[in-house]
This record gives sequence, C-alpha cells and structure tokens, in this order.
Amino acid sequence: MWHPTGNSILLVSRGADPVGTGREVEIAATGLAAFGAQVHVALMSAVGSLHDRLVQRGAKVYQVGQRSRPDAAGVGRLADVVRLVLPVSVIAFGRPQAVASAVATRLRISRRQRPRLLCRVAVTPRGLTDAWALTRADRVLASSPIVAEACRKAGVAPHRLDTIEPVADAALSGLATREEIAAQFQLDPAKLWSLCVAPLVARSRLDRLLWAIDQLDVVRRDVEHVLVGSGPQLHRVRRRARVQHLADRLRIVPSCRCLPDLLREVRFVWQSGDVALGGALFDAMAAGKPAVAVDSEAAQQAIIDGETGWIVPPAPESEFPRRAFSLVEDDALAARLGTAAQERATSHFSSDRFISAVLAAAQ
Repeated sequence: MWHPTGNSILLVSRGADPVGTGREVEIAATGLAAFGAQVHVALMSAVGSLHDRLVQRGAKVYQVGQRSRPDAAGVGRLADVVRLVLPVSVIAFGRPQAVASAVATRLRISRRQRPRLLCRVAVTPRGLTDAWALTRADRVLASSPIVAEACRKAGVAPHRLDTIEPVADAALSGLATREEIAAQFQLDPAKLWSLCVAPLVARSRLDRLLWAIDQLDVVRRDVEHVLVGSGPQLHRVRRRARVQHLADRLRIVPSCRCLPDLLREVRFVWQSGDVALGGALFDAMAAGKPAVAVDSEAAQQAIIDGETGWIVPPAPESEFPRRAFSLVEDDALAARLGTAAQERATSHFSSDRFISAVLAAAQ
C-alpha cells in the first residue's frame, strides 16, 4: 500500500493517445491508484483521447493546456493545480512537462508544501532550459542508459538518476471493426495499412517518412498510411505530401481515439526520427506488429534487428522503404517478426516492472 503521509500524486503530461508516453501515463495512473495513491493528472495540451480514458479509470484530470501544444499560460494553471492538490509527488512525463513542472512547483508555493518532483525523460535533453529543469528534479527517471548518461552530462547528480525501461503493454481495444476504422479515416479495408505516431516537429524527420511512402508506392500500390501527430510542422508535412502526390494514400490526423484498434489492423509501424519511446514502437511490439525504424535510441531499445523488425541507418535512404517493402511483400516474414516482437514485449517490458519502479521512485 501507499505509505507516505500524503497519498496524492500529480502526473503531468501533454495531451496524447494511449501509445508511447500516453500509454505510460495511463499505466502509471492505473497502477499507482491500485497501490492506494490518489491520482491526479494535469494535461498540458488539448489533444488526444487520454483525458477521457483517465476519467473512465477514476483519475481526477485537469485540462490545464487549452491549445494543441503546451504554452506559458498552462504553467500558471498547473501551479494552481499543485496548490489545490498538494501532492506528495509530481511526476512529469517529457522534457516540456519537466520544465513546466519545475516552474509550477515553485510559483507561490512554500518550501514546506513543495512536492517532490520526478521527471520521466525518454529522449536526450537539449539546451539550458532542459538542463535547468532536470537539475531541479528530486529524481530523473530515464528510459535508457544512454538517456541517463545524457542527463548526467546535463548536470543531474548520479544519485538522483534512475533508469526505468519503457513498458510494452498494448491498450485495451474498443473493438472497432476494420470496416469502421476504414470509414473513419477513408481507408480501403481491402488494402494493407501502416502506422506512424510522431509529433510533427523537426526531430521526427518526417521528410524521410514521406519519401519512403513515395518509394514504396512505386512497387506496391495497395498500401495506405496513417500518420498520427500534431505540431508546428503540420502545414509543411501536408504541403510536401501534396507535392509528392501522396494525399490519396496518407491520412494525417492529430489524434486517434481508436488507435488501439487501428494498431491491431495495420501491417507494420514505422518511425523516421528521434521520437520519445519511438512513438508506437513499444505498443506495436505488444500488439504483435513488426516495426521499421531509422536508427535511434528508442529503436535500438525496442527492436531486435532482423528478429522483431528492422533498424535502418539514416543513409542510404533507400533502406527505409526497402525494409518496409519486405514486410508488405512477405506475409510469413511479417507474421514471424510480429510474433517475436510480442514475445519480447512480454519478457522484457512488463507493466508490473514499470509500475514497481515508478512507485519506488515516487516514495
């Protein structure tokens, strides 16, 4: 059971769907509540289905961000939530939320009432702002040894660093049928589908994804693609998709409430850049779907190259669509890699292990 004098915990996240970071928040909220904590969640942006999913699970959710991205106004509202809840711990998921939480837990809050701050970081910190926030955290929960080392170089004391591996536990399906999903996204149910989940920012390198889709179309016209994400590069990505004549095969949506159902129906997932937890890489693993990803920390952690999917170098660019083509062309290969991925999810990235590590850090 939960032992500290107070039993309230505040999780701080951007708005999201139940994959990647969003799935970690969902599992943390459910798991901590099961151990007796009173769980509150503050969402720093107004996208995704995470709000409704958490409310259904009994969490108290505060929509502090009113836009598609976290902004300065949300930091003030987050500080109000901290003063209202008076949590024993604040757990911030992601670097922007770490910065917001570091500021909010110091705005008009006395030292006596100030909660412990934990920051969950899944990509290497960048710049002085990230370093400032992380060095003010009581604990930094890195997703891998490489991320932990980057945090140490940013100034985080080693005794304040924990490495907690990601969780691979696919969200429960809402049981939407393939035909219903196809109707929602204007997809052809008779064709193969792929999925990429990534913020629409420069670090996601979505130019690689669009080029790969274009090249894959040269040899296979029966594949359609869904890109789930929001961000400042939305118009640029859509414009490039039009220029490359991909608009009829690529659906770009900011959020997807039926994402667990869509994940069940895709042939494979892919990731073109450095994205926290690889977007949907760990969720695809748990759902028994193979992945193709350009080399990154998340890809190295999630994928065993040639066994559960493919990790490709940034150059030559032709490797990205070529490996995707192998999963489209060979049914037996896709099935074999997907089965191996699911077995790896069960043996290496369990939700019980994740919750136990988060609980230990939060006390």
